[in-house]
Amino acid sequence: MSENVILRFDNVKFEYSEKKPILDEVCFSVREKAKITLMGQNGAGKSTIFKLITGELKTKEGHVAVDKDVTIATAAQMVAKPDMDLIVEEYFTKAFETPQPNIRSQISKVMEAVNLDVPIDRKVGDLSGGQQARLLLAYALIQKPDILLLDEPTNNLDTDGIDHLIGFLLGYDKTVIVISHDADFLNCFTEGVIYLDTFTKKVDTYVGDYYVVVEEITRKIEREIRKNAQLEKVIKDNKDKVNFFAHKGGKMRKLASKLKKEIEESEENKVDVRREDKTIRDFDIATHEVSGKIVQIKSVKVIKDHEPITKDVDIVLYKKGRLLITGPNGIGKSTFLRSLINKGDGTEILAGTKVGYYSQDFATLDYEQTVFESLECVMSEGFSAQDLRSIAAGFLLTGEFMGAKIGDLSDGQKGLLSFARLVLMKPDLLVLDEPTNHINFRHIPIIAKAISNYEGAIILISHMSEFVNEIEFTQELNLGNL
Repeated sequence: MSENVILRFDNVKFEYSEKKPILDEVCFSVREKAKITLMGQNGAGKSTIFKLITGELKTKEGHVAVDKDVTIATAAQMVAKPDMDLIVEEYFTKAFETPQPNIRSQISKVMEAVNLDVPIDRKVGDLSGGQQARLLLAYALIQKPDILLLDEPTNNLDTDGIDHLIGFLLGYDKTVIVISHDADFLNCFTEGVIYLDTFTKKVDTYVGDYYVVVEEITRKIEREIRKNAQLEKVIKDNKDKVNFFAHKGGKMRKLASKLKKEIEESEENKVDVRREDKTIRDFDIATHEVSGKIVQIKSVKVIKDHEPITKDVDIVLYKKGRLLITGPNGIGKSTFLRSLINKGDGTEILAGTKVGYYSQDFATLDYEQTVFESLECVMSEGFSAQDLRSIAAGFLLTGEFMGAKIGDLSDGQKGLLSFARLVLMKPDLLVLDEPTNHINFRHIPIIAKAISNYEGAIILISHMSEFVNEIEFTQELNLGNL
């Protein structure tokens, strides 16, 4: 690996609002051609670091140094809403300040690199989630960056897409920094980890593949906990002695004074144990007493050769029925769910059924609402404002977030908010489109358990096999086989 440092953070401090720091005295460096993972809990500041690298945000204190003439491009998590109305060719032209005479040739090359085959006159918003994920990467690559920033690049990708991405990254001869919660994906190419601590607002750097680093972090936490336990014992013993000797005279009182200083030193030596390993609380999604055919699906549209084709199917879901929707990227999985929610042709939902829809692009959220307003507007009878706050806190959305606008949350926090809304909603039917996208891997077993225990009907799309395997499905609809 080259010894040339291409990027450096030097005592960087950043905050969005006064006296609420996101980063505090952050220091790290990245060498040329390195493959680095940026790791930390939802809201720790990972996306903020990306924006500081690109210059979109400016530090409050400290300095972000990027080598002269180094180019940077980011493959974002999701296509921006205004870009959804552009056609693919128009979207790529946005990457350049001046018109490119050979733009179509460049588009063809980057689309081939990411294994994306769609017409360049296709509207971006009409592409599937997986196709949009590839498009975001291609948009970054067309800029030929020296530093490639990838924000959750495996979201919405099927297995073939992830395998192709891994192969591409292994052969990519430039610097790559990745934010991802996909542990297996990261372990294939990561050479080191920059680890953000939500509570200290600082970072630690580690060398090694992803699983080695995670194990090292776990051992460090265990050491910190043991050290603090030993210090707590010393502090307690010394406090007991101080209480005893303080009421004595002469030398005993001097000894008590000495022990007080030892207590202060022990308190100072205690380690602020890493707490961002905190996970969401166990939760249940309740449902109403609904009987009969909750969902009946008679036909579905699939995309073949970029054109929709209607196929007849015969699927009925009753209470406790669970349908898994599978198929390759671009076949029409998410389009089918949106059609179902909007009661399109070929589907029927039982009258009076309350539907809880988790959209992969958070289309159900109003970004101008506060967190409290978003939760309150879906709250079922039987819940109080106190219940609302307690449920939100279980998803790590504590009191300080209640007045925050949804648009200011990280995508991981938007995902947790979406689950909190489902709990308050008490839906009869859960329609879940890639619900593990953006979610910290520590939370996923708890979410899988809650969905597995849900008593209503479920329709699910997910590319994460470990998550799917935790839920017992009664039916599967593979759109690729129709």
